[in-house]
Parts: sequence; structure tokens; C-alpha cells
Amino acid sequence: MTIDYQEKIPNNVGLGEDRRLRRALERWLPGYQRWWREFGPVDSESLDVYLRTAISVEAGGWANYGYVRMPDYRWGIFLAHPEPDRRVGFGMHAGEPAWQEVPGEYRAELRRLIVTQGDTEPASVEQQRHLGKTCPSLYDLRNLFQVNVEEGRHLWAMVYLLHGFFGRDGREEAEAMLERHSGDPDRPRILNAFNQETPDWLSFFMFTYFTDRDGKYQLASLAESGFDPLSRTCRFMLTEEAHHMFVGESGIRRIVQRACEAMNEHKTGEPRAHGVIDLPTLQKYLNLHFSASLDLFGQELSTNAANYYTMGLKGRFRETRIDDDHRLADALYPVPEVRGDAAVMVEAPALTAVNERLRDDYVVDCQRGLGKWNRVIRDAGIDFELRLPRRAFNRKIGAFAGIRSTPEGRIITEGEWDRRQAGWLPSAEDQAYVQSLMAPVTEPGKMANWIAAPAKGIDGKPIEFEYLRFD
Repeated sequence: MTIDYQEKIPNNVGLGEDRRLRRALERWLPGYQRWWREFGPVDSESLDVYLRTAISVEAGGWANYGYVRMPDYRWGIFLAHPEPDRRVGFGMHAGEPAWQEVPGEYRAELRRLIVTQGDTEPASVEQQRHLGKTCPSLYDLRNLFQVNVEEGRHLWAMVYLLHGFFGRDGREEAEAMLERHSGDPDRPRILNAFNQETPDWLSFFMFTYFTDRDGKYQLASLAESGFDPLSRTCRFMLTEEAHHMFVGESGIRRIVQRACEAMNEHKTGEPRAHGVIDLPTLQKYLNLHFSASLDLFGQELSTNAANYYTMGLKGRFRETRIDDDHRLADALYPVPEVRGDAAVMVEAPALTAVNERLRDDYVVDCQRGLGKWNRVIRDAGIDFELRLPRRAFNRKIGAFAGIRSTPEGRIITEGEWDRRQAGWLPSAEDQAYVQSLMAPVTEPGKMANWIAAPAKGIDGKPIEFEYLRFD
């Protein structure tokens, strides 16, 4: 299914044959372009960036690489191939033909899901808009911009669904996505995690590893939707999302590697003296971003999530591979509950626990990256291990909201938390130190002192390749 780049808006959804929809989206385009100029990456308008651009939705060879002037990137609307005779895979409509139009009785719920997902895409661009000024290398700057343009395209994916299937309400929601802004006190983004700053590259790598991984699981659960256009949209978005998580995983691994190199070279356990990020500080940033990302899954027990599942709108991760009845009427699932000064696991209806199951899958996936980072540390002969904090730690949503806990999961008093939190979460001193390292490096092949070079370049190019061209 080749993408039509002759259209003003590249697409594979037949905009050329749907005049009404094409006109509506072309009217939205100038507002999007204005938003990109005002809230996208700063000082990037004149850069030629070696970016990948989707040219099809085939499993292999779906993108090509080349220099693109950032404002000229061809955002568009791309859906995965339709599956012949696709059926709703779960809930009360399991086994029925998948919907090609919005079921009237689920219109409000579907719109809410699409808007919430769509709102995160431009939010992350806004959060990261100043990072280019302090890039650790041209390789990393190019990766930042690749993430940014693809988040912009993911916004287009959701806007297409709103314009194409929700009429006037959808058009108004699409406009509102350009009017809300990350951190805006009057019109903030919907989810609080997307109103926080991303002030440095360590935070960026943590965000792309942990928060974009939450995005993977949200998209995967929406890809199971009985509303087929949403499913096909999310399936292609997942193809692009994999690179975002790679940026985070490899970025943190390179910071770990550089810390270990400095510790061994200088025979010290305090590598800050040599301008690198020490492992305990990495652990603090990990604690912060992991706990914040856990909150994005919502309440452990959720009536809304149960309703979405029963309606067939949002499934579980890899729903079709789960060996059960896909209705969950009588099934149970373990969820955490605070009793006194301890957290215990209790059996709860699986239907209301679908958020927690998704969170469980996410935690297992996060642990894989830690295994790779800890292997670097072990291979360097250093006695240190990065660990995921327990789920009770630093939570704002769910059973643990308002509970004070150590990273090991022991519930503590407010007073002990106040005394010890600087050892678990980035302190003002930690943040100032990390910020002090953020000086730009723009000579091809060169890296900032605090991060190791990547194992290989992009698209078969060497690390020394000129990934950006400056005027």
C-alpha cells in the first residue's frame, strides 16, 4: 500500500476521492504548521536533517532516508493494511465484524480515547523543543528531530480519525489540540506527565525509554480496538514508536558506559569530578521517570477501562495471544492494595483490572532494558546495579497515591520521606549538575564527554556522518 505523495497531505486513505475530508484537513494544516513554528524544535527552520520518511506501510522497506528541511517534512496520514474479515476480538461484541464506522452508542467513549492519545503527541514535542540547543552530538540531535517529526505525524493520525469520523465535534477537538500546550497554566495538556519539563538530555533519554514505552502499550491496546480505522492507525504508529524507545534505551546505555569508563580510568567511585553522570544519579532519574510513567496507566481498578473493554474499544496488550474467553465476566486478576502499613496483593475482577494487567506487561518490558544496562556495569567490573523501584514509590495515582514508600516498597512516614527523598529522587543539586553538562557538540563524529559514542550510525552511515547540515 504505497503512500500518495502527490497530495498536499500525503496519505494512503484515499483523500483524493473524499473532497469534504480533504478540504477539512487542508484547512487544519496551516494551524498545524503555525503550531510547529511556534512550539516545535527551536532554531531548526534552516537545518537540513537526515531523516527517515514513511513511503509505504509494508513490513519491510517502509521508509527512506534523506536530507529534509525541517519545516518541509511531509507529515501525513498512514494506516496499516486492512485485515480481511477482521472481527472484534474481545468484549460483548467479540466475534462480530470489526466496525468501519463509529458505533453511535460508543461515540463519546471513542472520541475521548482518541483525543487523550492524540493530545500526548504534540505535548512531547513541546516538552522537548529546547533540547536541540544542548545536543551531545549530531547523531543525537538527528534522533531528537526524528522523534519530534514522528510525534507530529502521530498527531496527524489522530486528527484524521477525528475529522473523518466525528464530524463537527471531531473538528473542534482537533483545533483544541493545537490550543492546549505543555505546562500552560490556563490550557495545559490533558495528562499531567505531559505538562512537565524535559530540561536536559538525561531526562529526554529517560522519557523516551519509560514514557514512550507507556505509549507503546497504550497504542498496542488501542490497536486491538473493534473500531478498525483506529486499530489500523495505531498498528502503523507502533512501527515508528520502536525507534523512540531505542533512542532512550541506547542513550541510557551510552551514559552508563561512559560513567563506567571514567570510574575505571580514574580509579574512582565519584566520576562527577571528571564531568560524567554518576550511577547513583542515574538511579534517581530512573526512579522519577519510571514512577511517573506507572501513573499513566491509571487506577488499578477502573470502571472506565472495564467499559472500554466490554464495548470492544480498547483491549489488552496482544489480546489475541491471551488464552482466555476475552470477555472476563468471571475472571480474577491480582492487584495491589494498601492495608495498614503494608501493600498486599488481592484478587479483583479481571474486567476492572485491565489497567493493572497492562501495567504488569509494561514493568516486565522495562526490566529488559535494565538488564542490558546492568550488563555494561558488570562487564566493567563495577559493583552497582540499577533497579526499578517498587510500584508504591512516588505514586500520584491509584492505590499508592499519597502513600510514602521507599524504593524497596516499605511504607514510611511523611517525616522519613522528607529526610530521605533526596537520596531517591533528583535533588536540586543533582539537576544543577546534570544541567551544567549540557553544552552542545556539533562537530560530526564528536560526543559530549558525559556520553559514549553509539555502537553504529543510522541507515548504515558511519558515526562521523554529517547527520545535520547547518547554513
